[in-house]
Amino acid sequence: MEAVLSYTLTFVLAAIPAIIWLVFFLREDTHPEPKRLIAIAFMTGAVASIPVLGLQILFQKFVASPLHNFLFLIFGLAVIEEVFKFFAARISVGNDPAFDEPVDAMIYMIAAALGFATIENLFIVGGEISSLSIASVLTAISTLGFRFIGATLLHSLASGLVGFAWAQGKIKKKVGWYVTIGLAAATVLHAAFNLLVYQFQDVNMLYPSLFLVFAALFILKDFDILKVEEAKHPHF
Repeated sequence: MEAVLSYTLTFVLAAIPAIIWLVFFLREDTHPEPKRLIAIAFMTGAVASIPVLGLQILFQKFVASPLHNFLFLIFGLAVIEEVFKFFAARISVGNDPAFDEPVDAMIYMIAAALGFATIENLFIVGGEISSLSIASVLTAISTLGFRFIGATLLHSLASGLVGFAWAQGKIKKKVGWYVTIGLAAATVLHAAFNLLVYQFQDVNMLYPSLFLVFAALFILKDFDILKVEEAKHPHF
């Protein structure tokens, strides 16, 4: 019974940061999407994290490690995650009739990204709640607190960038070109954050967090841009 409670608590705690950010970004959608599709995108993003983990291990062992290039490793790991998050959203909801407005692309991308981030959180705190002791729970909460303003937010912002590019591509009928640009921008954002974490992890995590706050301002501006586009192009 204790093991079941431990696993349940771990999953709930791991999901809380993603749920908070999901609720926050859903407020940007003036025409709310079906909850069913939001859930599907979220769960597909979560499932996508499994093959990503395997692919990243192979990439690190057989491609990056022989080259002994840290920057190549950071960018390679980032691009794998961003590509899989995009295809998670594209495959799960991209052809649904409800996906018919510019802002929808950002919403579904962020939902998929937060599902992905939830599984990451689960892996990271899974070993910390080995028992239901107050100390282990507090340790997990502390870790997730950092991830709330760190990696979990990063995933939503990076995928938000891809969603913005996806919407622009659908409007201009050049989806492939715009999505490629979006994935490149998301990879740069993702890699830059990881480099900042690596640089300042022993000093101050304030700088990586401020970097994400700055990036978030651009993502919120992207929502505003798409709302204007939506007025001109109510439907794709």
